Amino acid sequence: MLIVIGYFIVLASTIIGFMMAGGHPMVLMHLSEFVIIGGIALGILVIASPKSVLIGLVGQIMDALRNRSVGKEQYLDLLKILYELFMVGRRNGLLALDEHVSSPDTSTILQKYPNFAQSKERVDFLCNALKPIIDGKIKPDQLQPLLEAEIQSMERKAEAPVGVMNLVGDSLPGVGIIAAVLGIINTMGAIADGPEMVGKKVAAALTGTFLGILGAYGFVNPLTNLLKLNNQSQEQYYICMSKAIGAFAKGLAPIMAIELARRSLDNTLVPTADELEQMLRNLNPGK
Repeated sequence: MLIVIGYFIVLASTIIGFMMAGGHPMVLMHLSEFVIIGGIALGILVIASPKSVLIGLVGQIMDALRNRSVGKEQYLDLLKILYELFMVGRRNGLLALDEHVSSPDTSTILQKYPNFAQSKERVDFLCNALKPIIDGKIKPDQLQPLLEAEIQSMERKAEAPVGVMNLVGDSLPGVGIIAAVLGIINTMGAIADGPEMVGKKVAAALTGTFLGILGAYGFVNPLTNLLKLNNQSQEQYYICMSKAIGAFAKGLAPIMAIELARRSLDNTLVPTADELEQMLRNLNPGK
C-alpha cells in the first residue's frame, strides 16, 4: 500500500505542479512516446535477464507491492520455533529432532507457526541446518561457515533481479533521449506544415525526455531501492536463524542461543531481553 501511495504522490505532484505553471495535462499524453520508452525498457529487461531472473523479479515486485518485508511477528515466531526445537534437543537428545527435520509437514512444533511452515525456503533452510547436527556429519565449528555459504548463495540469487532493475533505471533517461531524437526527426519532416504543427511535434519530442527521466528517478529507481531493502531484510532473517543454530550446535543453552540471535537484530524488530525470556517461559517446548 505504501508504494502505491508513494507513486500517487510522485505522479500527482508532477501533474499539479505542471498545471500550476499553466500547462495542460493532456499535452503530456503522447502515446507514441509511451510506446517507444516502454517498449525499449521492456526489451532491455528481457535481453538482460535469464528466465529465472525475470521470474524472481516478478516475485520480488509482487512482494514489495504487498509489503511482504520481514516484520516483528515473523521474528517472534522464528525465535519461538528455534527455542522449542533447541529445548527438545537439549532434553531428549539431538535424535529427538529428527522427526521435526525429516517430516516438517507433520512436525508438532513447526505446524504451530503457519507463517513459517508455509514458506518452503525457510523450512528447508532450518531443516538443512539441523540435519548435519543430528547426523553428526560435521563438527559444531564447521556448521557456521556452511550456513554462511548458503546465505551468500541466496543473497546472490536475490541480487540478480535488483541488478536488472538498476540497469533499466539507469537506461531510462537515455531511452527518453532516443524518443526525443526520434521526435525531432519527425519534426524536421513537418516544418512545411507551419509553426503550430512544429510546436506540437517538438512538445511530443520533449515529452519523451521528460517521461524517461521521471520513469527512472520517480518510479524505477525507488522501486529498485525498496527491492534491495526487502532482500536485506530477508537476508537478516536467515542470518538470525543461522546464528542461533550455530550457537546451539556449539553447546550454548537454548535461551542463550536465542539471546545471541536476538542481539543480531534491530531493536525495533524484537522484544527486550526480559520480554524475550518471559515469552519463552510461557511456551511448552516439545509438547
